Amino acid sequence: MDTVSKPGMGAISFEAAFLAERTARAEEIDQLGHVNNAVYLHWVQDIALEHWYLLAPKEVQDRVIFVVLRHEIDYREPILEGEEVELRTWLGEIKGPRLPRYVDIRKKGAKRFAARSLTTWCMLDIKTRRPKRVGDDIFEAFGLPRLLKD
Repeated sequence: MDTVSKPGMGAISFEAAFLAERTARAEEIDQLGHVNNAVYLHWVQDIALEHWYLLAPKEVQDRVIFVVLRHEIDYREPILEGEEVELRTWLGEIKGPRLPRYVDIRKKGAKRFAARSLTTWCMLDIKTRRPKRVGDDIFEAFGLPRLLKD
């Protein structure tokens, strides 16, 4: 197992979150003149996948896959075309196969979020497509304390 620290390891809070940046593009703007709600959701999924593929070893990626069980998203402030945003993601308390993931989206340098989400992911065995308990290999790959609630 690779023990070298990578960005996003130990991401269990806003302060320790994995960070990505985006710029709102013209094709992401809706008829109200701001980023479309569906785009926020796309960003939520994108950062989760970036974080996963960065830290999960290939042999783990070949064994498991995650599906979304639930998305919750709160919108506070519109993001306009050309504005730069910071996306931060961190993991919550893992229960069996369920892995909650938080995402905070805010304009670069802003003190408060423009949107935030909580997504409940479920880990599946890639061959059987059946739920599989999140194991120590994933906790280790993500540099996480044992956040599993049995």
